[in-house]
Amino acid sequence: MTDGNISCSWADGLTRDFPKERANRVARNSVTSMDVMAAARDISKMRAYTDTYGIAIPKTGDITNQRQSGRCWMFSAFNALRQETIKFLDVDSFEFSQAFGMFYDKLEKANSTLEYIIQTADLPVDSREVQELLRNGMGDGGFYPFAMSIVRKWGLVPKDAMPETACSRNSEQMDSQLERLVRKAARALRAQADQGATVEQLHKTKEEFVLQVHQILCVCLGEPPVTFDLELKVGKDCKADASRLSPIEPTPKKGAEKDGGDEKPAQILRDFGLTPREFAERYVPVDPNGYVQLVSIPGSKMPYGKVYRIKRIDSVLGGIKVRCLNVAPEYLEDASVASLRDGNPLAMACDVMQQFPRRIEDFKYVLSTDAVDVDGLFGIDLSMGRTDMIDLCETCLTHAMTFQGVELGQDGRPRAWRVENSWGKDTGKDGYLIMSNDWFRLYGGEVDVRRSYVPNDLLEIWDDESKDVEVEPWSGMGVALGVGRRD
Repeated sequence: MTDGNISCSWADGLTRDFPKERANRVARNSVTSMDVMAAARDISKMRAYTDTYGIAIPKTGDITNQRQSGRCWMFSAFNALRQETIKFLDVDSFEFSQAFGMFYDKLEKANSTLEYIIQTADLPVDSREVQELLRNGMGDGGFYPFAMSIVRKWGLVPKDAMPETACSRNSEQMDSQLERLVRKAARALRAQADQGATVEQLHKTKEEFVLQVHQILCVCLGEPPVTFDLELKVGKDCKADASRLSPIEPTPKKGAEKDGGDEKPAQILRDFGLTPREFAERYVPVDPNGYVQLVSIPGSKMPYGKVYRIKRIDSVLGGIKVRCLNVAPEYLEDASVASLRDGNPLAMACDVMQQFPRRIEDFKYVLSTDAVDVDGLFGIDLSMGRTDMIDLCETCLTHAMTFQGVELGQDGRPRAWRVENSWGKDTGKDGYLIMSNDWFRLYGGEVDVRRSYVPNDLLEIWDDESKDVEVEPWSGMGVALGVGRRD
């Protein structure tokens, strides 16, 4: 190389020399026939990870599937919440309607994005702030507080009350129309602001466009139920109002269960004319406000012990703010273990694009730093520390899932996590992944945990919003949290 340019003779020499090394030929033949992850997998390491967990949720519900949509954060949150409903109703499985959640997420995103457009109307259209809103304001991605804000404001409904549609399963075409409409609205609002329109006039224009967003959502997702009837077979230990329960006849004879006859006595829950908020209040005994978003982002300019708040990202205005308390990884692990010991699954986020052999036939469910040897395959040291990866945008939180169990080592620290994914039962091992704690420390970094599992000294920091550090979506913290990329 001379003068900073690659010379043809230099590159030709490297090409001729490459096949002289047997290891190079073996690596080339392997990767060109089976891809990088499959060729790099260490089968002896992978088979050392088994799906046995000393701490595990007994009833987790059926595996869900977000299909070709960016709703991982919603599936993760709802899969954590449904545990309480499963226990309350005494059923083996339950699923909330993600189409219902998606409807109101999009409606709220349109409203908040256009409100942020009004707030930034004095900035040039090509400013970073405005461009960020125009690019990512209507995307499918989101955070745990987005889901909790929807639950708090709009409620929840069972999946049967608002099933999936072609547009919820594959949101690309719907999203493109919504994005166009919101960008058109942004243009109209900015033009009005330039002409001296009052805030009241701008809000009136915004309302007209949000109405149109509602129209598109109804066409694509169907109308969300304002009220619905709940009729469900539940277990004998269901905690619902007794007046809404009736037995299933005939009642099994005593001892029939042991003889392999009828299943345990069950009953029908009937609750008519429910609003989604009433359903959430009666059958989802969880406080949407009672969570702390713990993250471990060790960037050089993001010290631990502080709460970070991303500007102009909240999807529900006046809802639960997107805030994250940055702590050392041990705190995430301790809170997660404590939650699972009590039988409470929890939402988590990680960079699922890293060292994930998802398309190989064997052990495609193992996420571990020692199970894939990419460095050995290429003969090049590609390793990086987590701080460097954060600072240099090598990793960010791209996907949300749910912790359902953990295996502890002899030292009492987490060794491996049982992770419920939302990519269907055929992905991973019956829909689950095994995640080593080393992998989670390197490529994870977020859990959404109940307040009761967070130490008091950290709660004091969390509760004092006056000391929150506000950062832009493109800041190191914003990028690390996966703003605009988490789906």
